[in-house]
Amino acid sequence: MNALLSFNNVWPTPAIVPDHRLAPEFVGLWLGLLFVVARRGTPSPRVLAGFTLVFTLLVLGRYGDVTVPALFGRPVNLYWDGQQIPRFLWVSAQNLPWWMSLAAVAAVVLLAYAIYRLFGVLIRITALVAVPFTLRTRWARVVTALAVVLVIANIVGVRATWPVVSRAIVPTYFRQAILLTATFTDQRVGQILPRVDALDAALAAPSGTALAGLRGSDVYLMPLESYGAVVYDNPEAAARLKPARERLAADIAAGGFSVVSAFMRSPTFGGASDLAQLGMLSGLDLTDPLRHDLLLTTDRPTLITLFRANGYRTFGFYPALFWDWPERVFYGYDQFVEGRDLGYPGPEFGYWKIPDQYAAARFEQLFPRDAHSPPRFVFFPTITCHLPFSPVPPYQSDPRKLLGDTPFDPDDSARALAVKPDWLNMFPGYVAMVEYTYRWLGDHLRRPPPRETTYILVGDHQPAASVSGEGASWDVPVHIVSRDPDLLARFAAQGFHAGLEPPREPRGGLHDLTTMMLRAFAQP
Repeated sequence: MNALLSFNNVWPTPAIVPDHRLAPEFVGLWLGLLFVVARRGTPSPRVLAGFTLVFTLLVLGRYGDVTVPALFGRPVNLYWDGQQIPRFLWVSAQNLPWWMSLAAVAAVVLLAYAIYRLFGVLIRITALVAVPFTLRTRWARVVTALAVVLVIANIVGVRATWPVVSRAIVPTYFRQAILLTATFTDQRVGQILPRVDALDAALAAPSGTALAGLRGSDVYLMPLESYGAVVYDNPEAAARLKPARERLAADIAAGGFSVVSAFMRSPTFGGASDLAQLGMLSGLDLTDPLRHDLLLTTDRPTLITLFRANGYRTFGFYPALFWDWPERVFYGYDQFVEGRDLGYPGPEFGYWKIPDQYAAARFEQLFPRDAHSPPRFVFFPTITCHLPFSPVPPYQSDPRKLLGDTPFDPDDSARALAVKPDWLNMFPGYVAMVEYTYRWLGDHLRRPPPRETTYILVGDHQPAASVSGEGASWDVPVHIVSRDPDLLARFAAQGFHAGLEPPREPRGGLHDLTTMMLRAFAQP
């Protein structure tokens, strides 16, 4: 029973693997059975059925809690997953004969019934055999007390218990209950999600004025994965990356661009990039993940809404995605592009498969720009510089080869793939990956775009603490790259400095960057 409440996922599959750790929910269930038997003797069938139902729900919750992040790259979300599962089953059934669909439903029902009966047997044996044995055996009571102490210590945050106590499931259920309750209560939504005055004002502005300061320029908002202040704050990283940063500055100038930079504070650290990304698009402080999940259930406007209302074609470019993402409905991009759309012919580099250099070039090839197409707003979260920061893809200097059948030289690919992630020391890999990011960005910016383009390069969060160091800030660099000196001057008036070396004091949270962008984009 403990194993059924402490198993882990075989990433990135639906499979599970047993875990030796103690499950807090099992201890809670065990204490409940001890209490009932001690007070009332042999439990009634109705009481046993209640314990069986609770145990079944906990096991299902555990499976969702460890499997959904592996398959979808985010925690379980009953609001979206509850819609996605029936849709997936319906679409799957369209390709099957009616009798096969009926047989599949029957098989699922029978399997669920068999699992419930099996769990009922486990509960019955526990209540009628194991619990009475414990109540009359001193050493078993001592073991129970020790288990309770370990779980309590784990819940209050004693790190020494992490290797022996698994993560609890009940908080996930509790969080989902809060989310679903708030979702269907307008007043509660208003309390948790305040209005964003700057965005509302921009949407209410006379047509053509909210983005007049862009002069029709395309806008590429690019969250750079794990690009944090550590690349400046850590002396070793700063020294090693100095030549790469100077080369990036030279590439920016060679493309006819100028750049201004600042630090902002991310709402997350080491992961959960969605909090930073949606915070920039919405202008809301999403430090609390509940706000993020609740926002996705609303029709609140974002920068995507604003750009579309002002004649821009909006693109969501997510090369890391290789699965259905139901939350895309909230964003409402005119064109949604994911990894499967790119037709990448090269080798897969690490967990995230497609190198950013190829993804950026392939996007421009698939969606070329000319004088007659409308201006575009592109939201492009990069992915290659993601934990565990290895292997570092090779750099391809020939754009024709990059988009050919063999994007990278086989020998270069073999050398890159031979480097395996070092989970105990990720710092060297991280620095090498940032260097790669600077290099492909420089290559991309050095080649003049077919139309005027403003690039907003934003770190989404600091890398993991094993790289950033103990007590590291939550600050991230922001670079505005443009050929429009007036536009850059409006950012400079808000605290940005010329060049790629930002002043160290952060200018606010990433959600404040939304307001800064709206000020700069508006009519001068």
